[in-house]
Amino acid sequence: MGTTSPDIGAFVDPTLTQKIHKASRYLPKEWQWRLFTLLLIINDVLITGAAFRLSYYLRFERPLFFFQRESFISFDFYQSLVFVLLPLWVVIFWAIGLYNRQNLLGSTQEYSLVFNATTIGMFMVIAAGFLLPGFIFARGWLLMAWGFAFLLIDLGRFTIRRIIYYLRAYGYFLSPAVIVGANDEGLSLAEQLLSWKSSGIHILGFIDKKVKVGTVLLHHLTCLGNTEDLDKVVNEYGVEEIILASSAISSRDKQMEIFKRYGVGSQVNVRMSSGLYEIITTGLTVKDFAYVPLVGVNPVRLTGMDRVMKTILDYTLTILGMTVVAPLLSIIALIIKLDSPGPIFHRRRVMGVNGRQYDAFKFRTMYVNGDEILAKYPELQAELSATHKLRDDPRITRVGKWLRRFSLDELPQLINVLKMDMSLVGPRMIAPGEIEMYDKWDINLLTVKPGLTGLWQVSGRSDISYSERVRLDMHYIRNWSIWLDLQIIMQTIPAVLKGKGAY
Repeated sequence: MGTTSPDIGAFVDPTLTQKIHKASRYLPKEWQWRLFTLLLIINDVLITGAAFRLSYYLRFERPLFFFQRESFISFDFYQSLVFVLLPLWVVIFWAIGLYNRQNLLGSTQEYSLVFNATTIGMFMVIAAGFLLPGFIFARGWLLMAWGFAFLLIDLGRFTIRRIIYYLRAYGYFLSPAVIVGANDEGLSLAEQLLSWKSSGIHILGFIDKKVKVGTVLLHHLTCLGNTEDLDKVVNEYGVEEIILASSAISSRDKQMEIFKRYGVGSQVNVRMSSGLYEIITTGLTVKDFAYVPLVGVNPVRLTGMDRVMKTILDYTLTILGMTVVAPLLSIIALIIKLDSPGPIFHRRRVMGVNGRQYDAFKFRTMYVNGDEILAKYPELQAELSATHKLRDDPRITRVGKWLRRFSLDELPQLINVLKMDMSLVGPRMIAPGEIEMYDKWDINLLTVKPGLTGLWQVSGRSDISYSERVRLDMHYIRNWSIWLDLQIIMQTIPAVLKGKGAY
């Protein structure tokens, strides 16, 4: 029997779906995604063509110094070749999943797929040159075209993604969803999805047999009924996503029933939360023992080639960065010494991988008698104990305020990166006394090196709450890729220059 209710819609805030309905009237949802796919194809074709043309220019018309000048180059040959390669590129992109909705607008996997697709295209041209003796092309032209295509297509898709994120605020490209299970896990899932505005998931409410229909559970979200009401809720609100909080459904038969009803041949996507794996964000491995697959937890998050790529990125950019900022470091050190008495550097004891403690270097930004100064302000001591940050800290020197505003005080941590204590990108470093603030998530912090920058840096710095910092750190650890690191590095510079949230 379904839960008796005069009108399920009475328990859903109409403002939640108003924008979606308005957007759908202007542009039906299926056409939203069709136009998005068309925009991606146009982006890929135009940018790939531009990459081939730019490569021709740098190879033949204005050759770089390491290229030999050719006496005669047929532009018509390369132009005809490009017209053949462009549709081939689109086919490769389609085959590898770059127009599949599941691979778009989520993590940095899309950028990784672009790298794979452009690489496959390049090797197909190389293979054709090997198999067809009469097919001769300049290797430098192809290599540059591959590099330009990869970088520029990623840049174009990055821009398109930001446009879609903007449009989601107006009701476009949103998927109405319900969460089955209103226990702690279900509420936590809803909290995360609500706070991540660009997720594309529009939470309508909860389905739970233990809660009375209409009960407000989180912010404006209510219980819409139990699992027997699911068909009615799906039909009435056009639900596209059903999210199962795995710990809230004790019966495996009930889970299977929902999957059978909606998981096969349906317009509704059924997704199950990872339960314990939501907490353990480090790497997991599956190994068979006596034909029984068992899941194991890795002691570190990054292994193998992932670890090698991250190390190469750290050392390459750090060495280049230290070469460029060396004069600035000398000037800052002199100004600190002239501004107030005390050492130039401050050593902060923090935790690294597997709980190993180390000293993180920073330029000194506080007076040496900071504890005595703070003792005069009991209310600030209480704030510091609760948030580990003070917006107006009387201990900070005049130069220190300027250094903190633009994060220049953290530049000495480049030394920690070279010592392999830290990484350029990672979770925010924490002192041993802060580990308790991370509650159940502390197991993950010890699997990845702390970062000089990270999602917390480009998402508001000190203006975001402590719980939000934890969530961002967990998102980074769970979704790490070399492309995510590159994206964060590119976003760090404008975030630092704005000086917002730095104190």
